[in-house]
Order: sequence, then structure tokens, then C-alpha cells
Amino acid sequence: MGTEAVAVGAVILFATATSVPLGRYMARVFSGRRTWLDPVLVPIERLVLRLTGVRADEQQNWKQYSVSLLASNVVLWLATFAIVSLQKMLPLDPDGIGNMEPTLAFNTISSFVTNTNLQHYSGETGLSYFSQMFEATFLQFVTAATGIAACVALLRALTRDRETHIGNFYVDVTRASVRVLLPLALVVGTLLMWQGSPMTFRGAARAITVEGRPQTIARGVVAPLVAIKQLGTNGGGYFGSNSTHPYENPSPLSDLVETWSILAIPMGMIWTLGDMVRRQRLAVMLFAVMVAMYIPMVTVAVAQEAGGNPGIARLGVDQASGSMEGKEVRFGAPLSALWAVSTTVTSNGSVNAMHDSLTPLGGLMPMVGMWINGIFGGVGVGFINMFIFIIVAVFVAGMMIGRTPELLGKKIESREIKLASLALLWHPLAILVGTAIACHVWTATAHPGVALGWLHNPGPHGFSEMLYEFSSAAANNGSGFEGLGDNTAFWNISTGLVMLLSRYIPIIAPLALAGSLAAKPGMPETAGSLRLDSATYGFTLWAVVAILGLLMFMPVAVLGPIAEYLTLR
Repeated sequence: MGTEAVAVGAVILFATATSVPLGRYMARVFSGRRTWLDPVLVPIERLVLRLTGVRADEQQNWKQYSVSLLASNVVLWLATFAIVSLQKMLPLDPDGIGNMEPTLAFNTISSFVTNTNLQHYSGETGLSYFSQMFEATFLQFVTAATGIAACVALLRALTRDRETHIGNFYVDVTRASVRVLLPLALVVGTLLMWQGSPMTFRGAARAITVEGRPQTIARGVVAPLVAIKQLGTNGGGYFGSNSTHPYENPSPLSDLVETWSILAIPMGMIWTLGDMVRRQRLAVMLFAVMVAMYIPMVTVAVAQEAGGNPGIARLGVDQASGSMEGKEVRFGAPLSALWAVSTTVTSNGSVNAMHDSLTPLGGLMPMVGMWINGIFGGVGVGFINMFIFIIVAVFVAGMMIGRTPELLGKKIESREIKLASLALLWHPLAILVGTAIACHVWTATAHPGVALGWLHNPGPHGFSEMLYEFSSAAANNGSGFEGLGDNTAFWNISTGLVMLLSRYIPIIAPLALAGSLAAKPGMPETAGSLRLDSATYGFTLWAVVAILGLLMFMPVAVLGPIAEYLTLR
């Protein structure tokens, strides 16, 4: 276990170190400064803008920016819904995969358009090659770019003084797609192909096993989809078992590459903030606050999974390798626990082990990551979510010392607090109300668990499965406790609606807040101003996030994972 623990630390350190130059590169891209990749990528960007009729110098206010974001996403939703609903009649379907059922199609497209990638289907049997490319892979580029664009607009607003313009949505999405995601995806995809991930348009392979039985082996355009699913914190797998599948994640090296891909851009966005607002010390403080939440979660998860299952230990079974139920031997318990926490704190949602098989407290850590939903977070939207906590912490600190709260020289008044509260309170509302409705619907049946077939584990674990599903949908995460039978009309529609609302409310409200801040006059900082880059404010922010998280979600944590943990002692 010592070697694996060192590997966990090395992965985190490597991701942290490489996030700094990546974040500064992104800042240069979105600030219009020259980068060393410009000779290759700028002509592609200009071609895309020319073909779409977008002027690079045209600016938008927050309302125009928001309308552009929503309108483009509506068009994407309609187009990709048509693709999966008609895929049997479209090309590139060598395995004869049929059309998606309407409620499943609604859930799937809502999931991919919102950068959630919650999958109530098995990828290799649910989508044709055409759908995998033009629905799944394409959306994983565009929706990730949408999150980055929204974050960049917010960062610009923090630097504006008495202005209404915060950039151009279409220009920002193009730059994020062409100059950030595309080059990284080419590198990661090439590395995955080198390690053994397939990239072919040929249909499923037919083989004879060593027992002499026929076997059908699904394959396809795997490597490019896996690359962007990780880099864009999308998480949607080509196969139903996601990155536990050897074609998606063939080796320890590919596991390292994919874990790095999950963390790199979310971490890098913090350094992008520091560069764009010219406050590197603020970026260091925010990064430290996030790490101070992330590392304890990783530590608890790794310790729980490495320690094994107490119930199995009482049987006298050796668990020297840790709790290996639902895990891949080639990765082991510690690296699986690292992935589980990393994929949920970044709103990624891919898995290299089955989260339903995690130990109770090990499984609680991914939930905590989704409940806070701002520890690095999804590309772009992670900082947007943390920005809401920053506003609340500034308000609390200002009230404590009897001063009007200020953020980087801008007064925080009732309008900003109302918008921040809307975004902050929607998240627990969606999770807790959704879980309560699911519990009521399930228990109201004549034969619970039989008539609806949702749960095979009634009790605390079954409650955790339903709680996790709504947490994943509301956090735009996409992972799940897959003991839950979720491909039903209830789950498809309910989580689909939660995903849509939980994507756009936490984006549009902060954009409105950004527009409000951009229009305000900046004031010089004085000796009495609260320094956001100070250790005092850093601790205040950490405490606000921790306390609010405990207040909002501790009761359901006790009913689910904690109750299950106590039953095993």
C-alpha cells in the first residue's frame, strides 16, 4: 500500500505542477495575447468564425451573452435528440443499433448538452458509431467549451469598470474548443491509442474464447471520445463500464493520463483567474482553499478503501490489497479511491471502479465532492460555483466587521447577494427534493423494489443510491451508484429535468451577477479593505464552504452512508 499511496501523491503533485503553465496559456488565449500555438490554431479559429458569420471584435453584455449560450444549447439539444432518435436510419451503424426510446433519448441528450453525461444506457449497445461521434464526442467538446466561456466572461467582468460588455460567447466557445480542448485532446487521444484504446470504424469483432465459445467484442471510435470526456470533465463512457473497461483505460499509464486529464483544466482555471485579474496571490489562496478540502477527502477515501470491508474482515478473509470489490486489479484500491474523489470534485463523472461497491465512508467522499460542487469543479463552471461561495464569504466577513462587503473594489449589495443565493440554494433544493420524491414514489408501491425494480439494496445503501443519482444530476457529474435500476421513465425524466435546471441556473445567475459587477465603478483598496488574498479570508472561505455543506447535507449523509457505516461495525 505504501507504493500506491506514493503514486496517489505523485499524481496530485504532477497535476498541480502542470496546471500552472496550462492556466497561464488559457489566460493568454482568452486575453488575446500571443501563444506559441497561434501559427497552427489561429487560422482554424478564424475559419470557424468566418464560416459561422461571427465577428471576433463584436462584444455582448451579460443578457446577450446568456441568450447566445441558451440559444446555441437549444439548437444542439434538438439536433442531437434527432440523431439518437433516428440513428438506425443514419450511417456508421455496423452493429445495427436501434433508435433510442423517447424518455431515454430525453435523458441522454439533456445529460450530454449539460456536460453531465449521466448514462442510463450502455454505450456500446445504446449508440451507433455515428451517434458516438456526432452526438457524444461533439457535445463533449462544445459543452465543455461552453463552461469555459462562461467562466472567462465572469473573470472579464471582475476586471471591468463601468462597462456592460463581458466578451462574445461564440468567440469564447470557439477559442476554448480550437485552442484549448482540441490540442490537448489530440495529445491524450494519441497516448490512449498507443496504450491500446481502439480507433476503428469496423464493427464488433467475433472471437472464440479458450473454452471454445463464440464471443462478440465491441469496439469503435473509442480513443478520441475518451480523451475529450476526461479533458472536458464530461465523463460519458464509450462503454457501459466506462474507464473500468480495458479498451477505455488499458494500462496503469493510461490511468495516469486520464486522471491527469480530469484534474488539469479545472486546476488550471484557477491560475487563469490569477493571470486575467492580475492577482496571482488570490489564485494561490483559492487554490490552497480547494486543496485543503480536496486532500482530506482523498485521504479518507484512500484509507477506507485500503483498509478493506469490516464485514469481510470478520470472516477472516485477508484484505492486504484493500477492498477490491468492484475494482480493477491493475489499478488497485488507492488509485481507484483517488479517481472516485477526483472525478466528483471536478464534475467529471467517469469511473475506473464501481462506486456502488465503495465502502460506506469511501462512497461518502464522492458525494461530498458533488454536494460542495466547487472544489475545482467542471471546466469553467467549477470556478463559477466557487465564486458563489466567495460572494457569500465576502458578505459574511463584511457584516462581521461592520463594513459594506467589497469584492476586488466592487461593492456587494442586495442584488448580488440575491443572485448568489439563487444559485447557492438551487443545488441542495434539487438534490434533497428529488431524493424525497424518489423515496416517496418507491415506498408508495404495493411491493417496494419489485413493482418498480429500482433497488436491490433496501435500507441505507438503497437510500444512498437514490441520493447519489440526484447529487450526480444536480452537480452535472454523471457518475452513479449503479446498483440503482435507473433506466425507467421516472428516473429518465426527473434527472433530465434536474440536469437542465442545474446547468443553466448556476450559469445564468452568476453571469447576471458578473454584469452587475462590471457596470459598477471600481474603488481603490484601503487599509480597511478585506484582502481576498489573505490567509484570514482563505480560512473564512473554507469555513463558509464547510459549514454550509454540513448544514445542507449532513442529515441525508446520516440517513445514508453514515448509517450504513455504523451497521458494519
